[in-house]
Amino acid sequence: MHFNILGLAIPLFAGLMALEFYFSIRKNKKVFHFEESVANLNIGIAERLTDLFTAGLFFFIFNRIQHKFGLFYIKANWITWIALFFATDFIWYWYHRFGHEVNIGWAVHVVHHQSEDYNFTVSARITVFQSLFRCLFWCILPLLGFPAGMITFFLLIHGAYPFFTHTQLIGKLGFLEYFMVTPSHHRVHHSSNDAYLDKNYGDILIIWDKLFGTFAKEEEAPVYGLTKPLNSYSFLWQLFHFPLEMGVAFSRAKGLKNKWNILFGKPDLIDPSIRTALEERLLARQPFTVYKPNLYRYIVINTLFTLAILFLVISFSYYLNPRQLSLAVLFILLSSIHSGAMLEQRKWVFYLDYFRLAVLFILASSFQTFLWINFMVLTSLLLVLLYQKNISRRYFNFLYQKNN
Repeated sequence: MHFNILGLAIPLFAGLMALEFYFSIRKNKKVFHFEESVANLNIGIAERLTDLFTAGLFFFIFNRIQHKFGLFYIKANWITWIALFFATDFIWYWYHRFGHEVNIGWAVHVVHHQSEDYNFTVSARITVFQSLFRCLFWCILPLLGFPAGMITFFLLIHGAYPFFTHTQLIGKLGFLEYFMVTPSHHRVHHSSNDAYLDKNYGDILIIWDKLFGTFAKEEEAPVYGLTKPLNSYSFLWQLFHFPLEMGVAFSRAKGLKNKWNILFGKPDLIDPSIRTALEERLLARQPFTVYKPNLYRYIVINTLFTLAILFLVISFSYYLNPRQLSLAVLFILLSSIHSGAMLEQRKWVFYLDYFRLAVLFILASSFQTFLWINFMVLTSLLLVLLYQKNISRRYFNFLYQKNN
């Protein structure tokens, strides 16, 4: 059986998130909020999905650079493994710092800092754009001569370790605080407090921050999120709001120097009123009355089902033909958009649900062993087409509104 071991990351990290939630209740700490957690998971689901395509791409790029342009050919031994560890962490520091202090870097990294919660779900807020951007920095390693296999191994470590620093349930860790990035250090990094801005960029080692003057201890209570809160759970808006703000600022800027600063200057050069204007134009809401218990129940079911599909797609991608893989990817992405739109109470979310159902039916119909599922989905689609207005009203009443 061809099983992709990367699929195991989904139940593993989801289980750890559930465990943190359990202990937060036991300790009576309100560190999870439903809307924030769903928004965080939606971003993470999309990123984990893209790993199907980027993991092999990164290996190919690193391998190509090392064989074609590598300055040296470094063989794996205990000395070179240690050297690679320090080199990887050092490059990460500068990549991370660039992502905060230069607009084109912040455009792909800002998503990670949007949540006003701070828990394990926040670690999922990584986008494919950020992964691609990070790859550019790590291309330095094969250029020096490190083999692609060694680099890929450390990519996994640098992907896993930060997960455990995104928590409020762990206090300071004694002597580890001197040289490791701990939850306390990373809480500072995610804070919007003035004293904490642009601090603690390290991933595993905090020594780089202490060396280059960007270190801060956790002293005052952190306030999480952006300095100008996003106030939206929309999947698409979270991904693209800052590139859109940059685009408006760039078009307004006069002269080459000012335009250059929009791209390569600091994020605080972008006029915050631009986002407000874009929100008024692009996020105009026509909310419907909701009965939150039903709404939340449906979102939980939708998220769990999407995670299950994601696990199956990643774990058994070898057995999927291109058409099946494309449909599965489309369904998962639509589900992420759908959950965010439900949280935003967008009326068009109902029609998006129909489209998701249609994609699911087409996907299921490609597997002859699931004919009973095909029949159920097809029946639902026929009802929708025949009684759309009536079904629409009943759908909203059942899922979102309290029946009087």
